[in-house]
Amino acid sequence: MAKQKVSIIGGGNTGATLAFIVAQQELADVVLIDRPTNEGQVKGKALDILESSPVYGFDVNVKGSVDYTDTKDSDIVVITAGVPRKPGMSRDDLVQVNEAVMHDVTKEIVKYSPDCKIIVLTNPVDAMTYSVLKASGFPKERVIGQSGVLDTSRYLTFIAEALNVSIKDIKGLVLGGHGDTMVPLVDSTNVNGVPLHKLLDAQQIEAIVERTRKGGAEIVELLGNGSAYYAPASAVYSMVEAILKDQHRLLPSIALLEGEYQFTDICLGVPTILSSNGIERIVDLNLSDDEYEQLKVSAESVQEVKQALKL
Repeated sequence: MAKQKVSIIGGGNTGATLAFIVAQQELADVVLIDRPTNEGQVKGKALDILESSPVYGFDVNVKGSVDYTDTKDSDIVVITAGVPRKPGMSRDDLVQVNEAVMHDVTKEIVKYSPDCKIIVLTNPVDAMTYSVLKASGFPKERVIGQSGVLDTSRYLTFIAEALNVSIKDIKGLVLGGHGDTMVPLVDSTNVNGVPLHKLLDAQQIEAIVERTRKGGAEIVELLGNGSAYYAPASAVYSMVEAILKDQHRLLPSIALLEGEYQFTDICLGVPTILSSNGIERIVDLNLSDDEYEQLKVSAESVQEVKQALKL
């Protein structure tokens, strides 16, 4: 049986970290693609990963390249390429330049892997997912944006810190746009079945929600140059694994909405079931009035970016 193949567009910190995780977990062969000016770097990173295989015992191929022909017949293509955030920048500041990158990259993906699923990570990711979906002509279930897995991971991490409990016991979801209007679903968040509001007061919970919304910016400020990559790469890996292994996992993903949650023609973070089909289905939760109002605000924010791009 032929190995599955994952191509990663963008050989920066996130792309290379994702390549390492996919290889280390022996999930698929990996192709790491970057622009021609970075040929030495992308080939060096791929070789470095491959040379760790005897230590970890994984038996997959890892190739760095600047030639999209090497991505031919990929099962999944992950787009991490684009201009990264710098201190003081919002995700939306990146919109014009990264939309042009998406258009060029998508054209190559469609040419060489017309049957693949695409996962978009480039910011502002809700608008970029919509751009890739339209440029590709793919059915909506095969173009997915990553935001909610990462945002949820940050949210749960901060709860675990506040309570000094195992991260394994905390369950919750973050929906909406990947930005300051994201919506942690506080009402359904629990620690091994115990509602969060029985363990923390309203002020403590609000502080966690705000820190979650600013989670990416916090990392950017601390690093001083660049943005987060370990957690984003790990978040994408969970989505790639769910698709390649047909796990039917419920994960928050950016999907095209066509009436779900009463939104139409917008890509937004919602609960999805991920399987070998990509987005198997969107899970329509019964949100509280307050949560739904927050989701509407988030959708409006995403819509503004989309309209600025004339998508």
